[in-house]
Amino acid sequence: MVDDAVMASPAPVAVPMADPEQGIWQRIRMANRNLLSVWRERDYGVRSLRFSLGKQDYVLCNSPDSVRRVFLKEHDNYDRKSPQMRQALAPLLGDGLFVSDGELWQERRQQCAPALHNRLLPSFSEVMTSSAEETAQHWARLPAEQPVDMLKEMAHLTARIIGRSIFGDDTTDAEAEQVVAGFTEYQRHVAQLDLASTLGLPFLELLGNPRRKARTRYSAQQVHEVIDRIIERRAAPSGERRFSLVASFMEQMEGSAAEAAACPFARQAVRNEAIVMFMAGHETTANSLAWSWYLLDHDREAMARLQQELDEVLGGRTPTFDDVDDLPYTRAVFEEAMRLYPPVPLLSRQARAADVVQEREVKPGTIMLALPWLMHRHRKLWDAPDHFRPERFLPGAPRIDKFAYLPFSVGPRVCLGKRFGLYEGILCLATLAQRFTPRVVPGHEVSIECRLTLRPAGGLPMYLEPRNLEPRMNG
Repeated sequence: MVDDAVMASPAPVAVPMADPEQGIWQRIRMANRNLLSVWRERDYGVRSLRFSLGKQDYVLCNSPDSVRRVFLKEHDNYDRKSPQMRQALAPLLGDGLFVSDGELWQERRQQCAPALHNRLLPSFSEVMTSSAEETAQHWARLPAEQPVDMLKEMAHLTARIIGRSIFGDDTTDAEAEQVVAGFTEYQRHVAQLDLASTLGLPFLELLGNPRRKARTRYSAQQVHEVIDRIIERRAAPSGERRFSLVASFMEQMEGSAAEAAACPFARQAVRNEAIVMFMAGHETTANSLAWSWYLLDHDREAMARLQQELDEVLGGRTPTFDDVDDLPYTRAVFEEAMRLYPPVPLLSRQARAADVVQEREVKPGTIMLALPWLMHRHRKLWDAPDHFRPERFLPGAPRIDKFAYLPFSVGPRVCLGKRFGLYEGILCLATLAQRFTPRVVPGHEVSIECRLTLRPAGGLPMYLEPRNLEPRMNG
């Protein structure tokens, strides 16, 4: 049961729901502004939903058992991403792991998995905390009255982390930032709704906006050029270097970094997978961290509890990989932030063959939708679904069905960097919250932008209140 005080407190910002009287086409027009604005209050409580747009059939999987069937039990029938998702990401990712399927996906998954093995997490954690310390030092030099855009700050931080992890120590911040800028521009210009695929009417591709398509291709090229340059540099003979994901990909795909760089096909494959990892490790974690800071300011008792845990466990020192298990509330805050604001709010698959899901007919070609945004706020799956309650993720709390909580997807296509992203969020929060208490600038109205990912619209301006806690050197 939920305490009455929780229900009486204001819930954090959400996407406004569609009017129940609005028809499907009115709501589709709304989706051009925000993909989540098409859902009505009753959609947050259904188990499944079937509808058609033009010649394209859709089934919404909105229960743990329907998600389990599509994303795990019958994965071979639903291993393909939807045409909309492939169209949106192919110019940037090519045949990367995020959009490939079938034998190619299986082969790439096996090649990429060793680079993100759990045994490498301690080494990656050092990159995470040292990068977060650099951010803390930068914040300490800023005038107290100067607000920062927390979304940009977290984007810069996670770009530094993922850049050094993927590309190695010889990658400059400027190169990582160029990739970030290219991806941001790509999200801005890529079509929010591909009508040809959405309606199942291929001829509509002829009516697309050529200027938008050209800008999308240009943004992708800016990213490709940087990654290609880094791959060439990594393949050049040199002295000993720190482990990097790109070097691991190259060795897995061709046996050696030099051979991979010499083969155009292998180099393109490495580039595509590097961009997948950069996108997954930078954009999504940056957004989740920004939302965490917003929520901790929204619920200042939660911020006080988190900082008390950090003071007791860390005493001002920089956290390490081994500290994560001793920071359950910090972890719960980050996991609850990903529940309320899932990094990727929409997952989609396309049926290869006929099936039945929740007593609903699935024809070949049907698009299967699972929306973490809806599942994470489902009225029958969560207590106080719209409220910020980190306690639901603490040890001893009722077990959460893994098919109802999908921040990293689920099943065979679950995110390879799941533990990387989780540790990144916890360690960055722990490092920075020891030193600062961020506050949303008074008068700023936080709202939600949903494109490929979920982020605070227009940024997140916050003041940084320093804490009276001097960090000690790690001993």
